[in-house]
Amino acid sequence: MPPLHTLLCCLVCCLPGLMASAQGGGAEERAAPAPTVRLLSLEPAPTFDKKRFWVSASVGFGIYAGASYAMWDAWYKDFPLGGFHTFNDMKEWKGMDKAGHFQAAYVQSNYTFHGARWTGMSRRKAMWTGVGVATGIQATIEIMDGFSEEWGFSVGDIAFNTLGTALFASQEMIWREQRILLKVSSTQPDYPATPIYSVDGAYETTLQARARELYGESPSEIFLKDYNAMTIWASFNVKAFRGRKNGRFPAWLNVAFCLGANNIYGGFSNRWRNEEGGEFVLSSQTYPRHHQFYLAPDVDFSRIPTRHRWLKLVLCALNWVKVPSPVVSFDSQNGLEFQPFYW
Repeated sequence: MPPLHTLLCCLVCCLPGLMASAQGGGAEERAAPAPTVRLLSLEPAPTFDKKRFWVSASVGFGIYAGASYAMWDAWYKDFPLGGFHTFNDMKEWKGMDKAGHFQAAYVQSNYTFHGARWTGMSRRKAMWTGVGVATGIQATIEIMDGFSEEWGFSVGDIAFNTLGTALFASQEMIWREQRILLKVSSTQPDYPATPIYSVDGAYETTLQARARELYGESPSEIFLKDYNAMTIWASFNVKAFRGRKNGRFPAWLNVAFCLGANNIYGGFSNRWRNEEGGEFVLSSQTYPRHHQFYLAPDVDFSRIPTRHRWLKLVLCALNWVKVPSPVVSFDSQNGLEFQPFYW
């Protein structure tokens, strides 16, 4: 999944603009624009406001530049660099990294759109601004990857970034609202502590240790990097799709479908070497790499009715995370299961 700074950039830069979705209308729909615009008001500007634009752009660029430098310092600086090159990773991590790019690009487009609307930008211009900013943020990561010998520029990542921005833009053009949200959740599995041995029997480790090596130990690292824990959800708003037949469905009720994976202990396969050169290979019968699918209720926080603007702001800012709930799950190993609580 894309690093935390990609979500941080769009969240902090666009928090004021999330209120645009909460207000239920755009600049051109407002019948009586206010004669003056308060710079720090959560209310979207009735017409394009240069001061708000430059505040939003300056803060956003500052956070983006600082987060990009921090990521370079933490992730790339200590690895060898080389000439720009590409890397085919379409079959890596069972596709979960591609699902992460898809979700992150969508969220960045959507939140940037609302930030642009806060400045008074028209819906069409704000939409393309959202697409452009998300594309730029994701391209930064790919360019860094392209000069690192450990990774490479991924055409597959760019393709799924594009799909994420396209999902946002197509909903804006068709419905002028986001009826399908992309969300993320993370539930770390209970990694076995039983010993596993290298092919020659000379070295010993555990899957707990392997998971820590790959995905880290802190909650933030696990949330963003553990492909066994990460799930990507497509959350559909029931009332919006039922239209006139919406009945008594609450406006905030969603139904979410999810993709996850299990037994991922390496990029392309469950085979790796430790620092001493010992080779470990997991049995595909004991630890099969496979997808998991989920169905669960969800909440569209932006549709929860409240008159408190700051509460609405907080709710909208959380709308990229799937709420914990009961789920029905299916995979090739365990078949159909019901879990009373899953996140």
